[in-house]
Amino acid sequence: MSDKMFKLGITSIAIIFTIIFSIVVIPPLIENPDIMGAFAAGFVNPYSSGYSADVFCCWAILLIWVIYEYPKVKYGWICLLLGIIPGVAVGFALYLLLRMNQLKTNKDNQNN
Repeated sequence: MSDKMFKLGITSIAIIFTIIFSIVVIPPLIENPDIMGAFAAGFVNPYSSGYSADVFCCWAILLIWVIYEYPKVKYGWICLLLGIIPGVAVGFALYLLLRMNQLKTNKDNQNN
């Protein structure tokens, strides 16, 4: 897969997720701005609890990765914030893009 296709793919998924999040989550949250209730709604049954646990674990893995690569990849903290709202799909996609661009820049600088 080319770099261009990779970037297009993960950017598209992040945008699609953001649109879905905006349509599904924001209107009820405006109607009833109970953030803790919205958070707890992810655990209303075993199935949603499983998906919610997966999201939290994916975010925790992203957190560890961002900390691990901090000297080489900067601004990962922004990705962690976006991993909370709108979601890990956006934060993770942005981190991959940041990482790809910064590591390429670092490599180019070493070659010069």
